[in-house]
Amino acid sequence: MIQIAILGLGTVGTGVARVVAENARQIERKLGEPLQVKSILVRHFKDGPYRQLMTDDFRRIEEDESIRVVVETIGGVDAAYEYTRRALEAGKHVVTANKQLVAERGFELLALAKKKNVSYLFEASVGGGIPILHPLTQCMAANRIDEVYGILNGTSNYILTRMVRTGAFFTDALREAQAKGYAEADPTADVEGVDAGRKICILADLAFGHQVEPERVPMEGIRKLSLRDVRIAQRAGYRIKLLGRAVRLPGGGRTAYVAPHLISEENPVASVEDVFNAVVVRGNATGEVMFYGRGAGELPTASACVADVMECLQSSARREEIGWSSETDGFEDPAELKTRYYFRIEGSLTDAAMAFGQVEVLSEDGETAFLTDSISGTDALRQSSFLNVLACMRVLA
Repeated sequence: MIQIAILGLGTVGTGVARVVAENARQIERKLGEPLQVKSILVRHFKDGPYRQLMTDDFRRIEEDESIRVVVETIGGVDAAYEYTRRALEAGKHVVTANKQLVAERGFELLALAKKKNVSYLFEASVGGGIPILHPLTQCMAANRIDEVYGILNGTSNYILTRMVRTGAFFTDALREAQAKGYAEADPTADVEGVDAGRKICILADLAFGHQVEPERVPMEGIRKLSLRDVRIAQRAGYRIKLLGRAVRLPGGGRTAYVAPHLISEENPVASVEDVFNAVVVRGNATGEVMFYGRGAGELPTASACVADVMECLQSSARREEIGWSSETDGFEDPAELKTRYYFRIEGSLTDAAMAFGQVEVLSEDGETAFLTDSISGTDALRQSSFLNVLACMRVLA
């Protein structure tokens, strides 16, 4: 009998307990022996099917030698970091879906896990139920990864989908998402790009092998997005999506950011709707490979956590440990990336042409919407400085 502990009994923690119980036969067949949840750390005891497993004393888990894997589902950094560190120090494998912890302290915890000859795995931290980290580090190991981008937040994608399908304003679409449980009461991390930003940091760490500090990654959300721009983009054959991007630059540098983009309808990512996520990895040998599925939710995320538990228990001494260098040099401002830009200005085509030369006009009706040629973000800002800019977004090449 293999015994594990769960830290936290919220949505993901409950899901992990359910997956272990409901898929017990399949898990036992693959591990060769049963997997059982022995303890669940909670702050407050409550009645329910897991009442007999609850404890509010982490030391009982830390000092229990029969517990081989700890699944951290608390979230945040402070308590989650302390419990993770202590579990690793005690020689236990740790699995997490905590994107903030991995983005901010992942390098340190991976180094500790290596020192203690245990695993620290976090597949669920980026794609929820979408397997992306394992394919990125294992299946595409023969590639040089040049870019990773995608829709990394289901809440913002649901809001954008409702704006396109029904013509809802942002505030109305957000209220609908909250009513359906897709958005938190405080949706800041989702709609301001912070959640996607933490995920793109982890993807960049693994893709490029160097630490990307979240505070250096510009994160722009969709709160200021106008329904007018959504409609203009749609008429021109584009969709607006909130993307996280990590790009390898010529000369060996790297960059990452989160921002709304216009995406051509011909790009498969443009058709990803509602709470679904998609991650595209571009390797120098494979070209673009897309991973698609539900990026959040109780059972999809729990499934990824339990899969990591099983990998910890099955890992061989020959398996290469995942990780990255603590070196942060080489990270460059994404404003230096060149791409086309979408502008909507209060002014005429003449004003647009004076600022940018030849442009592609999308709309002229008192305001002018247009696409520039490929320019850097720095040049886009400089050349538009004398215009009355109502909206500005990148266009995904």
